[in-house]
Amino acid sequence: MKKYELRDTAVTLLSRIGDQGGYSHLLLDKTIQTKGFDSRDTALLTEIVYGTLSYKLTLEYFLRQFVNKKLENWARWLLLSAFYQMYILDRVPDHAVIHESVEIAKQRGHKGIASLVNAVLRNVQRKGFPNLDTIQDSAERISLETSHPKWLVERWISQYGEKTAREMCAVNQVEKPISVRVQPMLTTREAAMEELTSQGFTVRASAINPQGIIIEKGNILKSDLFLSNQVTIQDQTSMLAGQMVDAAPGMMVLDACSAPGGKTTHIAETMENEGKLLAYDLHAKKAKQVSQKAEKLKLTIIEANQADARHLQETHAPETFDRILLDAPCSGLGVLRGKPDIKYHKSEQDVLSLASIQAELLHDVAPLLKVGGKLVYSTCTVDKAENEQVVQTFLAEHPNYEVDSAFQQELPAVVQDAPGLSSNGLQIFPQDFDTDGFFLVRLVRKA
Repeated sequence: MKKYELRDTAVTLLSRIGDQGGYSHLLLDKTIQTKGFDSRDTALLTEIVYGTLSYKLTLEYFLRQFVNKKLENWARWLLLSAFYQMYILDRVPDHAVIHESVEIAKQRGHKGIASLVNAVLRNVQRKGFPNLDTIQDSAERISLETSHPKWLVERWISQYGEKTAREMCAVNQVEKPISVRVQPMLTTREAAMEELTSQGFTVRASAINPQGIIIEKGNILKSDLFLSNQVTIQDQTSMLAGQMVDAAPGMMVLDACSAPGGKTTHIAETMENEGKLLAYDLHAKKAKQVSQKAEKLKLTIIEANQADARHLQETHAPETFDRILLDAPCSGLGVLRGKPDIKYHKSEQDVLSLASIQAELLHDVAPLLKVGGKLVYSTCTVDKAENEQVVQTFLAEHPNYEVDSAFQQELPAVVQDAPGLSSNGLQIFPQDFDTDGFFLVRLVRKA
């Protein structure tokens, strides 16, 4: 590896993600493969990139206290990434961060910018970072402490209260454990846990889903179980959606917005690969990903195609399906622990626009369910406009539907006392079970 290459690569990635809109996980994965970094350097590069993105607003606030001139983008990201290492990463000595940052500035710029980088970082080392506790406005303080846009903090405070909003913002800054789902036709959870433990992994059984395993230590991507498709990565909350569809062998099931296919394949597994599962996605490329995932998991009942779920009545007759999953496109504000850049690209108007689309989707797939059938509506976001209010509006306009009376009773025991459980569904906050934030409800068609 070239001298200073790791931190210089981090600056390049941050600029491409933060300024040019690149997808963080795709760019990072491609870079790691191309550069051939070892596991230790990969871990540090990932930490610097995701950490700097995750704390961007906090770090930019600090930068404004030390620099009062416009910087070139690369120089701004260089300083922000250096701030992140000095502010958060105790294991990285400040002198190493300062030395490498100055050398990278010399390589990328000129003597003047290198001197500025050196002066700023040594000033920070001497004085320390500004104390955020002195900020009086609570929403602004939470916003800067946890690097969430102020409009979002204010929205969550108004919807869930300051305590819940603060806890949610804080946990969004903490990496969540990876969870996997076993393919029950290929192995059992007990056998998979035993094998992983024998290979040096630290694992525990999920209390939310009987197929779920939480990986507390070990790289599951390199395990034989993952490479042979006996386990697949999926958040526990996402597993809950497939579980609560309550599909059985022989049923006719619709997954209306199915990509990338995690919930689709889970439902097929609960059906023991018997019956028919039609999966759709708005984009043909993503529908193909669902087919590929089904093939890998040896699930033959899934038929994936491209379609806008709002027009499925043109393809299927009314009352075709025993079960429907509508995992609607959403703002993704529940998955900020894994995709921190989402919070900087969304606006309040985006949330409202998505809520309108979600209402349309629910209205348009509802006639396809058989009388007595069950429909699960879910999103991976935390916002009442996209969740409870969509359900409330739908039920008011569709008196032939109601929340399934068995929904709450059939939730896993550990979830039944969740603070977000209401008559309109279950809002899981990321701090509740150390997972993503997620919403789901199960409706039943009465007539």
